[in-house]
Amino acid sequence: MVKVADYMTRKVYTLKPNSTVADAIQLMKKTKHDSFPVVDDDNRLVGYVSAVDIVGKTLETKIEEVMSRELYVAREFMSLRDAARVMFRSGHSKLPVVDENNRVVGIISNADVIRSQIERANPEKIEKLRKTIEKVHGVSTLIKKEKVEIARLIPTQSKVYADELKGRIEEIKRGLAEPIVVVEKDSRLYLVDGHHRVVAAMKLGIKELDAYIILVPPNIELGFEKLVKRLGLKSVKDMEIVEDVSHPLVEITFRNLR
Repeated sequence: MVKVADYMTRKVYTLKPNSTVADAIQLMKKTKHDSFPVVDDDNRLVGYVSAVDIVGKTLETKIEEVMSRELYVAREFMSLRDAARVMFRSGHSKLPVVDENNRVVGIISNADVIRSQIERANPEKIEKLRKTIEKVHGVSTLIKKEKVEIARLIPTQSKVYADELKGRIEEIKRGLAEPIVVVEKDSRLYLVDGHHRVVAAMKLGIKELDAYIILVPPNIELGFEKLVKRLGLKSVKDMEIVEDVSHPLVEITFRNLR
């Protein structure tokens, strides 16, 4: 079961009851967010304020005067699907995530729900890749999940796109790094899914990432190994960052809108 904890943002911007509308506006400008949990000095949730709540109010108005006090919240252990239902039925785009003491530990948004459905390295996806390798090569494999050093990774694609990379960097800053997918053979670690995430992490100075690792026997040659050799890829640093061309999905969407 995919849980709220798997996709919530852990870095949460908050306001205090004695903050002002001016403070809220400044925070909106800084973060590009349009709503915030309101917490007390112990980080306990006491309200929620959105751009709609402050429209027409003076800059000196205290947040406690305009914030909502009847709140929908989520818990880390909740099913992401259940949280999505609450957001859909209540008309809320975000839910504060609180612990047993009502302290804010994260926030889950409808964007996080959408993100959970795309490029997700879930067990089903890993199992499908594993079975494909076993069927094609007639071997048995194992799967483990642990951290891997970025410096040890050998990429299986030669380029990443700057526009997609920018989004991945922002996701990681928000604590949203998905596990990458790696094939281990002869102590070599081939990166097969998550190239943008890895480059983004490297740019942020992160040394390790969580990964699903498929262990294969040394006596087979995987299809992507030939590509890696032909392109001369030995480390993540060998990948090109394409600056002047949009990611294919972005480009297709842009053309369709013209």
